[in-house]
Amino acid sequence: MLWSFAFVFLLTWPTEVAPMYFYLTNQKPMCFIEEVPDVTMVKGTYRITGEKGKDYTAESIHVEILDPNNNQVLSRTYTADGYFTFTSHQGGEYRICILAQSKSERSRVHLDFAVGENAINYGEVATKDRLNEFELRIRQLQDQVQSIAKDQNYQRVREEYFRQLSESTGHRVTYWSLGQLILLCSIGFWQMRHLRAFFQAKKLV
Repeated sequence: MLWSFAFVFLLTWPTEVAPMYFYLTNQKPMCFIEEVPDVTMVKGTYRITGEKGKDYTAESIHVEILDPNNNQVLSRTYTADGYFTFTSHQGGEYRICILAQSKSERSRVHLDFAVGENAINYGEVATKDRLNEFELRIRQLQDQVQSIAKDQNYQRVREEYFRQLSESTGHRVTYWSLGQLILLCSIGFWQMRHLRAFFQAKKLV
């Protein structure tokens, strides 16, 4: 789906992001960039109201998510009040685009992102797996440890990437400087020979 969109860049760690709101113009999406580690769950909870925060103006909302390689992860239409989730299959920047399908020209969107263990509904987990309070707490701690490990690994990968990029840039700068020096020396040598030949032709030397 080809959209003309505005970008909002967010650096997301495996924790909760403060709730925010923004305005959507009808048929013009708002896009966010979420930086997510590998195999990490992301949950976006949203609520769409009128421009002054009253009454729903959107009949539905369309969410499209693209991975770091611009492959579509999610493309789905939801109701005007709810949430969407996806799990990253690789670390990197995910583009999340939201489009309000509304009769009104402008809608106000309240959005809250949760990443990692904060995106998990532990009430549902406890009910589904029949966990008592102690077992649930153990599960939460395990998820937190895994989330921290994923984030640390992702940061190491990024550090290695930027280190290699920095080294590559440094080498290119060095080669470019040497090339310029060789070129200047060559031009100077050529000019000296040319002037010497000129002076000899004029019998000045």
